[in-house]
Amino acid sequence: QVQLVESGGGLVQAGGSLRLSCVASGHTLTTYAMAWFRHTPGKEREFVAAITWDLGSEHYSDSVKGRFTISRHSATNTLFLLMDTLQPEDTAVYYCASRSRLLSMVALRRAQNYDYWGQGTQVSVSS
Repeated sequence: QVQLVESGGGLVQAGGSLRLSCVASGHTLTTYAMAWFRHTPGKEREFVAAITWDLGSEHYSDSVKGRFTISRHSATNTLFLLMDTLQPEDTAVYYCASRSRLLSMVALRRAQNYDYWGQGTQVSVSS
C-alpha cells in the first residue's frame, strides 16, 4: 500500500520560511510526478507546485512562483517544499500527492489526477 507521510508544518511570522517534507513508500520505479496542494476551510483545494520524478521539471502556481521551491530526493522517495517570504494568505493545510502514470503539464495542476495523498500538515502565518 502506498503511503505518504508529511512533516514540517508549523507557525511562522510573515516573511519567514518553512520547509515541508513528504516521505513516500512504494514509489520506486513507479512515480511519475508528485505535487503539493493546499486547502483552507470554505475554499477549494488549490494547486501549489508539482515536480516530475524523472527530470525534476518544476511547475508552480502564480501565487507562489518565486517564493516557493519544490524538489525531490529520488533515492529516499522524499518530496520537499521550501517556502520563503511566507504571507498570511499562505495559511492552509498543505497536502502532498503522488501520481504513477503520465500527465500533461496542464493535468499536473488538477488534484483529481493524483492517486495518493498524505494526511496534510498545517502551515499558519501570522501578520
